[in-house]
Amino acid sequence: MSDRPSRDANLDPEDWEAFRHFAHEIVDAMIDRQRVIAEGPVWRAVPSDVKARMATPAPQAATAYAEIRRDLDELVLPYATGNTHPRFWGWVHGSGTPGGALAEFVAAAINANCGGRDHGAIYLERAVIGWARDWFGLPATAGGLLVSGSSMANLLGLAAARQRCAGADLRQHGLAGRPLVAYASSEAHSSLVKAMETLGLGREALRKIPVDADYRMDVAALAARVAADLTAGSLPFAVVATAGTVNIGAFDDLGALADLCAREALWLHVDGAFGALVKLAPDLAPLVKGIERADSIAFDFHKWLHVPYDAGCVLTRDADSLTEAFGGRPDYLASAGGLAGGEPWPSDLGVELSRGDRALKIWWTIKEQGLERLGQAIARNCRQAKYLAERLRGCNAIEISAPVPLNIVCCRYVAPGLDGPDLDALNVAIVVALQESGVAAPSTTRLEGRVCIRVCIANHRSRDADFDLLAEAIAETGARLAAAALP
Repeated sequence: MSDRPSRDANLDPEDWEAFRHFAHEIVDAMIDRQRVIAEGPVWRAVPSDVKARMATPAPQAATAYAEIRRDLDELVLPYATGNTHPRFWGWVHGSGTPGGALAEFVAAAINANCGGRDHGAIYLERAVIGWARDWFGLPATAGGLLVSGSSMANLLGLAAARQRCAGADLRQHGLAGRPLVAYASSEAHSSLVKAMETLGLGREALRKIPVDADYRMDVAALAARVAADLTAGSLPFAVVATAGTVNIGAFDDLGALADLCAREALWLHVDGAFGALVKLAPDLAPLVKGIERADSIAFDFHKWLHVPYDAGCVLTRDADSLTEAFGGRPDYLASAGGLAGGEPWPSDLGVELSRGDRALKIWWTIKEQGLERLGQAIARNCRQAKYLAERLRGCNAIEISAPVPLNIVCCRYVAPGLDGPDLDALNVAIVVALQESGVAAPSTTRLEGRVCIRVCIANHRSRDADFDLLAEAIAETGARLAAAALP
């Protein structure tokens, strides 16, 4: 009896040359798509009939390559988020690169589980972690882990801080009523609230500290709140500094916060989701002065380094802090040399045992582009933000809503005769109209209670002409919608 798998059980192509031809078609199509991406709309809404076609039951039998290609062209490719387009400036999305996409293909073909064991992808991840450690000036004792993004990195950083504060019995007995509290500015990212909830501390244990006129955490207010919490019997354990706030791109004073944390024996975690990487742009690097004193840092490769999603990172000053929080494996995962070696396993540094290879696409992007070029792209986006702000200031009906310290411009269309909720609704409508027309994709936020148009420039494909077009489109769309809204 043959031990070869039956045709139905073997999932490799039956005709390798047909598969090769299909694969080359797909690669060519993706290269063509990225080459001419600027010629199409930024975004298209998904029509109801397309949604219905995607919601059909899974096929019981194999689908022909031609049908897969047809569905790809009709159901998937036209309706992407749009962040590969040069006029996508919503939220903080990286734009990706063709090389990064190729790296994803290679990683998927290797199909490594990077939870542990002794194989090449593990050492590549350690190399990437070492690069990042050196960028931020952390000591040789530092370590870290590649994760899905800064939301997970913030969770792991705060988990390490909680472990150090609560002690070795935390993992056995839980918090046992210890009233741990942490601190972040009122402009800090919402993922921190989720992290506190997930860690069993509750959202009220994250003290929101007010910001100054530049949207930086008020260090004096922080010191006062720490003192008040200590007096009330709470146990402060961490301060979260933000390097690049999501609303306007403000930077907390990392040096001053490091000083306070040193005095009060608090863990300093830096949420540098996109802003930490200004370290690679010499003229902008002073914004993160003091980051080398952090106990942990969260940041993303998939934002300002344009690595394909997802690719985040958590670094800790002491590599053992993550092992203390997450280490420990059952007998069937014990180190036994050979393939079961490779200590330490990444699964001992976080919550995931099954992990994809995120390191290859990061390594590939940095090797292909070089740090100097990547840093120049970051600096260019910040210059473009200043350029856009000046263009918008030249429009009578548009006001700049906040300082522009980095790469984010917040503005507001102001129409005579409209105020309060009506003006908020107008600015939301402007953004929706820009998105639905395919002209551009900014987003919205609220500053001091008012809705603003938010343009976050983290796009290596954007040109000055794109911002000229945006300024004109906001002015024209605002005037048209305001006229329709006025009595």
